[in-house]
Amino acid sequence: MFIDTHAHLTSDTLVNDTQQILVRAQASNVHKIVNICTDEKSLKAGLFLREENPWVFNTAATTPHDVEKEGESFFPFVEQAAYHKQLIAIGETGLDYHYHLSPKQMQKKYLERYLILSRKMDLPVIFHCRDAFADLFAIASEMSAAVLHCFTGNLEEAKKALELGWYLSISGIVTFTKSQALQEIVKYVPLERLFIETDAPYLAPVPYRGKVNEPGFLPEIAKMIAYVKQISVEEVARKTKENAEKFFRF
Repeated sequence: MFIDTHAHLTSDTLVNDTQQILVRAQASNVHKIVNICTDEKSLKAGLFLREENPWVFNTAATTPHDVEKEGESFFPFVEQAAYHKQLIAIGETGLDYHYHLSPKQMQKKYLERYLILSRKMDLPVIFHCRDAFADLFAIASEMSAAVLHCFTGNLEEAKKALELGWYLSISGIVTFTKSQALQEIVKYVPLERLFIETDAPYLAPVPYRGKVNEPGFLPEIAKMIAYVKQISVEEVARKTKENAEKFFRF
């Protein structure tokens, strides 16, 4: 059985087809999904979705892309949901210096606010990081319960994350033809420190690349990890499931 540790089920792209997506996920042996809520609309839908589907779990935070636009308005909703024990993690939060969609200082401000909230509520953190690892490590180095979602950093950044006790989450990018560097990192990182995720609706793995991604495609990511590590898909499923259950305290 698999756990998809990062999917945007209640994003605008997927929310109208969620029930069929969940049916297909179960048919693919995905038995838990972590739904990432990034605004008030997706969080409200996520809380309703969990009422109907108790194997779906919610997290929430404003992404670094959107903190300038809606960081202040959404934070109280995340805080309230955490207080009422409706979240299993805070995230995705972090830093993204690739697209510059929000000012760096504002990204750092909200990252720190979410770290404070995670400690207060004793919740792990899901990090988004692109072209900003030095600052992320400097700000969040004391955070032990953390995962770098959709990891695409280099080997030195992976080693630093492991030193801090963090997990690395591997998405469909690992199946892409030009992802040899990421495949080498997957080979290096112990299976005990890996998660698998779809990041649906984004980054569909081969052979579904170019389509809208969904949790039912998760086994393709596990197959690539198994190939790279020369182990069975069953071992990848078992261990990444154990890792996620320990981290999120399902």
